[in-house]
Amino acid sequence: MINIAILGFGNIGSGVAEVIGENQSEIQKVLGDSVHVKYILDIRDIPGVVNDINMIVNDPDVKVICETMGGKEPAYTYTHQALEHGISVCTSNKELVDAYGVELSAIAREHNCSYLFEASVGGGIPLLRTIREAFGHERVSRIAGILNGTCNYILTNMKAGKDFSDALREAQEKGFAERNPAADVEGHDTARKIAILASLVSGKKFSYEQVSCEGITGVTQQDIADAEARGMSIKLLGVYESEGSSIVVAPYLVPSSSPLYGVNDVFNGIMITGNMVDNVMLYGRGAGKRPTASAVVSDVIECLKNQGSNVHTGFADLEPVMSASAPSKPEGSKFRVLGA
Repeated sequence: MINIAILGFGNIGSGVAEVIGENQSEIQKVLGDSVHVKYILDIRDIPGVVNDINMIVNDPDVKVICETMGGKEPAYTYTHQALEHGISVCTSNKELVDAYGVELSAIAREHNCSYLFEASVGGGIPLLRTIREAFGHERVSRIAGILNGTCNYILTNMKAGKDFSDALREAQEKGFAERNPAADVEGHDTARKIAILASLVSGKKFSYEQVSCEGITGVTQQDIADAEARGMSIKLLGVYESEGSSIVVAPYLVPSSSPLYGVNDVFNGIMITGNMVDNVMLYGRGAGKRPTASAVVSDVIECLKNQGSNVHTGFADLEPVMSASAPSKPEGSKFRVLGA
């Protein structure tokens, strides 16, 4: 039996426990051993949950920690401590990866453990591992992705006739949007995700602050109708292009010929363009308790398969990008056009 710990027992953290419990037989087939959640840490007073990180990092039986707390602190401090103790950390925390991913990856390498973050982008879609392993030999010229299920749900419902406020309220009622939806609808969540993706494929560290960011709050019913009349759909995209180190988040007009045109509701779709493979699209649930937790557990398994060594993600060696650009909108147009 292999022991792990979970930091943060909210939506994703509890999902990790569920995935491990319900899919234990599948995990055993892959690892040849069972995985047991020995500790759960949360800042709240919950029965059976600990509050002291030292209890976890000083226990030699703990081999992997799942950080699903979100935010920068105390997630950064706890992750730093764990890695310095040689304990691998798997995270869903895109904010932490964007801000400290290079530093934490370097610490993991120094201490012969791993810092993995598959669940930070694309929810349950095996996106980062695909880029890291299947595209490692490719020269990726562009990534264009629908990376926020909340915005995609809102835009899908606006296309069906609802105005922005009604579509947002419905998303909140169904749990797809937070009470304060600013991070989603203003594009900040997508900006962090496309910065991580751009960093992985470019070998340079793009930060969230370098992304030209525009959300969907200015999209109107008339905009939706005008797009439909042109055989297009409006999607919030994160787009990275290697030429000019261009990186942007904005509502785009997506032509019906693009596979991204048909990505609706809370689903995500990511188009990756390589110089040999051309266009490849990954599609699936980009958020949600169990899909995201499944991605965390996939990282746990990879860490356990590589105990005592470092899983190389490339993040530890990234040099900061000095400047990034954004493509201009066509003259007289409110929106950029994908492929234009």
